[in-house]
Amino acid sequence: MEQLVTGKANLDVFAETLSELAEENRNIMVVTSDSRGSARLAAFAARLPDQIVEVGIAEQNLVGVAAGLASAGKTVFAVSPACFLTARALEQIKNDIAYSNQPVTLVGISAGVSYGPLGSTHHSIHDVAVLRAIHNIGIMVPADNFETREAVLAAAASQRPVYLKLGKKAMPHLPRESGCFEPGKASLICRGNDVAIIACGETVAPAYQAAQKMQGMGITTEVISMHTVKPPDREAVIRAASKCRAVITAEEHSISGGLGEACASLFLEASICKPFKILGIPDEETVTGSQTEIFCHYGISAEGITKTALSLISLSR
Repeated sequence: MEQLVTGKANLDVFAETLSELAEENRNIMVVTSDSRGSARLAAFAARLPDQIVEVGIAEQNLVGVAAGLASAGKTVFAVSPACFLTARALEQIKNDIAYSNQPVTLVGISAGVSYGPLGSTHHSIHDVAVLRAIHNIGIMVPADNFETREAVLAAAASQRPVYLKLGKKAMPHLPRESGCFEPGKASLICRGNDVAIIACGETVAPAYQAAQKMQGMGITTEVISMHTVKPPDREAVIRAASKCRAVITAEEHSISGGLGEACASLFLEASICKPFKILGIPDEETVTGSQTEIFCHYGISAEGITKTALSLISLSR
């Protein structure tokens, strides 16, 4: 199996990219909720103190201040742990950002189960589901350093609200069929005809590793990084599901309301019926452990995805 070169944490790339942009554009403002350290923004604050606002542990205030700055013409990034940002401040996100059409980029850091041993209070496995249900906000979940940098650049240029979901694990550099990045257009990681794996964020790497394992078994796998979960790339989803014998989605999120259900609705609309499985966190009391341990427990590992793929392919015969 090909060894992927490990890069930085996507969170580090976010901070570096944002710092570069803010150096060039003094109109960029960052709002944090006692999170500049965990967001890797301490250097940003030291270098550009007039471009960062600290509100303390007050996520609702964070969103309100960000909306106010955006209404005054600033380009705003509101940064907070994803589990708190999209739960404590959901009403403010809905009314002050999305419904008011303030082009704020909400950055959910240490997302998914990145906090691992801190337990379910710190897991963010609901954020995509709740924000998919709110009108006028896009959702981006980049897989690696390349997608993260491009997502930050796209968010800074956006005239609409965006939610950017980031983990804190060092991520491998993934191959891709094209070096282009476009919001709303999925990245094709590798081509195949037997099974399609549609993944987002930090689950794309194990999806690609599973594809490599299956290649040695004579099974070709199409791996898609759905970095824009809302709106998803309908064309890429339908194309992959139409040509492959089975489809898997993988996400660091609840199986309810996330990427998998978004893809399932597209399959139904297109009258596609193939063996299909959503890999994510099921509706049960969540386990505690490291991100790697939780992924393995729920089958979101190279081995787990391979096992699921082989099972689904057997059903397609």
